[in-house]
Amino acid sequence: MSKTPPPSKPRVFVDADVLFVGAASPTRYGASLLILRLSELTLLEAVTSEQVITEAERNLTAKMPQALPLFRLLVERALKVVSAPTPELVAVYQGLADPKDLPILVAALQAECPWLVTFNVRHYQPGHPNVRVVRPGTFIRFVREALASLQEAEGD
Repeated sequence: MSKTPPPSKPRVFVDADVLFVGAASPTRYGASLLILRLSELTLLEAVTSEQVITEAERNLTAKMPQALPLFRLLVERALKVVSAPTPELVAVYQGLADPKDLPILVAALQAECPWLVTFNVRHYQPGHPNVRVVRPGTFIRFVREALASLQEAEGD
């Protein structure tokens, strides 16, 4: 009797602003922190790039240094960190996002993340068809709907 393989975990690429807000959040219930906690619990796979880590750490150092210990813990426990794409690869995708954010979109593509979570959705326009760019709250709604559909399927 063959067992069906377990479903793969959702892969989501996390932008610097989401890391910043997650680490600096005054509440444990914000969508940014929740995404990172879900990854820490291995319910989803959160991915980011070295560029994103550097940007978030720089901003936290300047604006909220007291959040750095939690930030570092979240990076260690909740994130898979990938290398930034080469400038040559980024050039292939020129025009799909704001030039400053294009390496992040390309890193999400390289990491095969169908989701890119950011507060700056407009910076990733027109985007790429393989990556859905959403705000953290929108992604959490997706997770809730997916969980609800599991419960409905259980009742069948």
